[in-house]
Amino acid sequence: MSIVVEHDKRRYEILEKALDVFTDIGFENATFQKIADRCGITRTTLYIYFKNKREIFNFSIKQFLQDLESDITKISMEKNNSHADKLIQLLTVVIESLDENRRILSVVLDYIRYASRGGDYDPDSRVRRRTMRLRHILATVLINGIKGGEFKQSINVKEANDLLYSFIDAAVYRLVILQRSSVAELKAAAKLAVQSFSAV
Repeated sequence: MSIVVEHDKRRYEILEKALDVFTDIGFENATFQKIADRCGITRTTLYIYFKNKREIFNFSIKQFLQDLESDITKISMEKNNSHADKLIQLLTVVIESLDENRRILSVVLDYIRYASRGGDYDPDSRVRRRTMRLRHILATVLINGIKGGEFKQSINVKEANDLLYSFIDAAVYRLVILQRSSVAELKAAAKLAVQSFSAV
């Protein structure tokens, strides 16, 4: 196995262990030493892979979003599905991915609470920046559905996009804050919202 593959594999193992630390004691109380201890390595070895705990945290989010964006980009590019089916599939994949990644969502919310104490942290703009690609894909499918006559011409794309994105916000709230075990009703509501766009 090549050195690069081994290095990447080790980084992912560290990320998993670091998420355990962040989940167990919170971002603020997690230290580089505690992460190294959980990984069974020295701090010096941990520095080979990451500069600090914030870089570990940021890399976890980046990896999660890259994987998700790859999945939704494929759906948005499918030629054989209607735009309504694409939107339903997009929202379903995002909600299911959030469900599968509750741990990282929990850590993100903990970090937002921690960072907001300083007063100059703007969580809304940070989250919007991180989810810009997702919002763009939803808007593009909406616009193409309107242009193709599948969706009503009267639809305000920005408002419709905000409506669709609100299901993602709701999923995060239900999964992390309320700790619900299922998001089935949320997926059904998202489907109903998309169907209401239909021009037929």
